[in-house]
Amino acid sequence: MIHVLAILTALPGKRAAVLEVFQANVPAVHAEDGCIEYTAVVDVEGANPAFGPDTFVVVEKWESMAALKAHAAAPHMAAYGEKVKHLMAAHAVHVLNPV
Repeated sequence: MIHVLAILTALPGKRAAVLEVFQANVPAVHAEDGCIEYTAVVDVEGANPAFGPDTFVVVEKWESMAALKAHAAAPHMAAYGEKVKHLMAAHAVHVLNPV
């Protein structure tokens, strides 16, 4: 199993708009072969340290690296990227193995 943590930071005040597009894409991702988990999470109010009001984290689990690569190349992911690219400030994707 492959774990992914994608830390996505929207432009100031744009996180809700990005999350709206993200959530619309979730059913297509869940339908992909090898998708075990794919969800967005935000800071618990009052938690410290926090990512902040413009950042969310996508928590993903995939059956294999091949499934993750297919996900990255999926047309709906390209469409999602096009819809949000003007709303994003930064992103970091961490691909991990469980131990």
